[in-house]
Amino acid sequence: MHFALVCLGGAVGTGARYLLGGVAIRWLGGEFPYGTLLVNVIGSFLIGLVQELAGAAVVHENVRVVLAVGVLGGFTTYSAFAYESLRLAASGSWGPAVLYVGLTTVLCFAACLLGIGAARLVAG
Repeated sequence: MHFALVCLGGAVGTGARYLLGGVAIRWLGGEFPYGTLLVNVIGSFLIGLVQELAGAAVVHENVRVVLAVGVLGGFTTYSAFAYESLRLAASGSWGPAVLYVGLTTVLCFAACLLGIGAARLVAG
């Protein structure tokens, strides 16, 4: 049953990533991988929140597995981050490549910490 729920959650997360990526391209342009940056930062916040709430027994283990492994596993994407970073560098856009790697790392860590903090507020 967990397997089926994780797969279903992954489909939801993948669809959400696709939609957010499209919105980012329309609003911000396609020269910089804003969509992947956004999904990874949002996903980092949410995984910090979900995992911490689960650790405080606010979120049931089954819900944690579906959200953290399924939905957020399908939503966030390290492989796209790696490819887009290398694509920027290969095209000679070293400044944007370094900026993207730095922003992704710092913002995702910060977002995850914020998610953990939010969960601690909720859980008491």
